[in-house]
Amino acid sequence: MAVDVNKAKPGIEIASLTDVGRQRSNNEDSYLYWEPESEQEFARKGRLAVVADGMGGYEGGQEASRIAVETVREHYDRAVGQDPQQALVAALIAAHASIQSYAVEHPQLQGMGTTCTALAIVGSHLYFAHVGDSRLYLVRGATISRLTRDHSYVGRLVESGIVRPEDAESHPQRHILTAALGSGREVDPDFPEAPYTLEDGDSLILCTDGLWSLVSEQEIANVIRSNSPADSCRTLVQRALDRGGPDNATVIVLRVTL
Repeated sequence: MAVDVNKAKPGIEIASLTDVGRQRSNNEDSYLYWEPESEQEFARKGRLAVVADGMGGYEGGQEASRIAVETVREHYDRAVGQDPQQALVAALIAAHASIQSYAVEHPQLQGMGTTCTALAIVGSHLYFAHVGDSRLYLVRGATISRLTRDHSYVGRLVESGIVRPEDAESHPQRHILTAALGSGREVDPDFPEAPYTLEDGDSLILCTDGLWSLVSEQEIANVIRSNSPADSCRTLVQRALDRGGPDNATVIVLRVTL
């Protein structure tokens, strides 16, 4: 497996990996890591990482996730006068509109959509915006925390107490989304009330459901704590493949080195 070890400005180690899985013929996941070139812009906008899991058929899912990550990057890059959190939310809303416009221009792709989870790290502050069921985790010491909530039918059942969190990953209806970019008239991304303050040694994990539905949170934490970001990506995706790999699996690991 060819892991992408992204070149990054000092302060972070990052690696990413995507795999089509054992049962799919195409990969509908997209992802990116981006930094502004100028030091002035980097000080203001920091680092951006995005993961998206498309849906809507062979071509529709691929196009939706591609449009999402590209639009988020372009919009975040061009944002003027917004703080990073506002810029991320606006970027996801712009991606929602771009996907819908593309579907109008290409009627054969009606129904295309995608999850999208985007984070920005500016200095020691973490911001994020999120739609769908791709996830963002924070590993700090021996603890793993999921920072996003799944916009899915099963996610609602968990929040209402009908389904236990540990049963959600294997629930037969876990793939039914209640929100996605490109789906519905409007989109309302989730975002934190205030930025998280990162500490030296923290690790952030962005991943699609092709990974988290097969690899438990505790397994993710154990792998992250004992491996480099590149080896973590390789190990986590391999575990998903060893367990059948029914879906595309994508992961980005960012380790903070303040």
